[in-house]
Amino acid sequence: MKYFCEFVISLLLVLCLGIDLLAQRSQRTTDSPAYKSRYQPSDKLQHAANKKIVEHSFRADVKFLADDLLEGRGPGTRGDLLAQKYIETQFKLMGLKPGAKNGKWTQAVPLVGVTTKPPKTITFQKTDSKLTLQNYKDYIVTCGLPQKESKIADAELVFVGYGMQAPEFKWDDFKDVDVRGKVLVVMNNDKSDDPKLFAGKRRLYYGRWDYKYAKAAEMGAAGALIIHTSPSAGYPYQVVQTSWTGEQMALAGVKQGRLPMEGWLSEDAARRVVKFAGKDLDALRKSAESANFKPVSLGVTMSALMTCRVRKSDTANVLGLLPGSDPELSKQYIVYTAHHDHIGVSETRDERGDNIYNGAVDNASGVGSMLAIARAMASLPASERPKRSILFAAVGAEEQGLLGSEYFAQNPPISAGNLAAVINIDGVNILGPAKDVVVIGKGKSDMDQIVEKIATFQKRIVIGDQFPDKGFYYRSDQFSLAKVGVPGVYLGSGTLIVGKPEGWGVQKLREWTQNIYHQTSDEYQENWDLRGAIQDAKLMFYIGIEAANQKALPAWNPGDEFEAARKAALKNLAK
Repeated sequence: MKYFCEFVISLLLVLCLGIDLLAQRSQRTTDSPAYKSRYQPSDKLQHAANKKIVEHSFRADVKFLADDLLEGRGPGTRGDLLAQKYIETQFKLMGLKPGAKNGKWTQAVPLVGVTTKPPKTITFQKTDSKLTLQNYKDYIVTCGLPQKESKIADAELVFVGYGMQAPEFKWDDFKDVDVRGKVLVVMNNDKSDDPKLFAGKRRLYYGRWDYKYAKAAEMGAAGALIIHTSPSAGYPYQVVQTSWTGEQMALAGVKQGRLPMEGWLSEDAARRVVKFAGKDLDALRKSAESANFKPVSLGVTMSALMTCRVRKSDTANVLGLLPGSDPELSKQYIVYTAHHDHIGVSETRDERGDNIYNGAVDNASGVGSMLAIARAMASLPASERPKRSILFAAVGAEEQGLLGSEYFAQNPPISAGNLAAVINIDGVNILGPAKDVVVIGKGKSDMDQIVEKIATFQKRIVIGDQFPDKGFYYRSDQFSLAKVGVPGVYLGSGTLIVGKPEGWGVQKLREWTQNIYHQTSDEYQENWDLRGAIQDAKLMFYIGIEAANQKALPAWNPGDEFEAARKAALKNLAK
């Protein structure tokens, strides 16, 4: 998976949480004046939430979507189509309207899939010396372009630091060096030790793997190898092994930002390659922290032949619409997103004999949460119907790079300027009710005020992104809509679990990350404590109602990186 589910994102968020942070949170008790809530939903809203956002129907949705019958819901597969049909049927039962253009329930998303047969070994050469690395253990490489064969022949390796060009920060890692036809060795993340550069520790899009591949392609490189480290990526190398093997997909007809070879090196393998070149990896990385850095030729070449199986396929976004009650505001949509896909089926079986990536938490649970919210919305009497329209979008191919939501954002059923806000659900809390709420991207838009107000009603504290250096905001479907100017809410799971000692939630989530995330063991479990999932679903239900009913259009905070996209969308709407 290249963009990571919200639940797992929240897992990674808490891996490094310390006792000091937990103690600081605990000092803010639910008896303090901060919890004198000014928000009070009407009795009818609370009745709808309590009657429709319930555990038994939530479990039924998740259990079906995560069943072996759906074979991991890989894009373009039978299981993918079954998931779409199930969601569409649920929307119809609720009484929603078709949300796609021309009165359809689905928006087809054209894909092209590439399955790479990588070389078992890659040999790096310098004069008369050779260094051989092993596939999967040391490196993962794929064909970035939909072609039957990708060949790298005696391509020179060049270390390009972070591989960024950011004129607004007067930063250029390439310095007019010609890297055409070469293989770039690139650091993950972006510079984080200077608060005046790249937002300090908060990772920007420059730090994402897809930016680095796109920039390398723009520079004419033959390939790029990103150096994986768990701190810089926010996940272990195992995730790379799982996510970058098997069929990789892209939107059909979109070739920008793709390379003949896209790959990763484990940190140990990168050290060996750089040492083989007669240099020190740590010294190179240190030099890349300066704006004066220039690309360094490693004096090493590599060759690789990758054969690729290419197929065209489709997935679809399933769209259900609840029309708004206000004649004017109903022209604007509040969008709930949750991706319905997962990794699919592996060609090999694990030690348990299982080869189905069921994706129960990631993201059958997110779809289940969205369906629960939709049922509550659809059950509202006319007097309580939200003023703006509500669009429920179960998007596809998220695990392949946010492809479904990207296609939706570029081809929305209404103008992007009329997409008022997005509420994204990517995984849920399975540990029990929490005292806190994690907001990924807190501080970016005025939607935070709505979250704070309703969290206070629930007697919970709101916590911002505790690990902004991981760039979690750019890893889920709300990012696709942010790029066309739509602000929104993306919640992580709380970690202060009611009735449990401090640190218990952190430990359980750490265990989940190590043993279940993106593995065949992400299966539905009867022993999940879903009170926290129901708690969060109700929170997001009320958030959607508030955003739909307020007079002002939700807005990015002044100076945010996506503010310009919003202004452009509104300007285009005015035309």
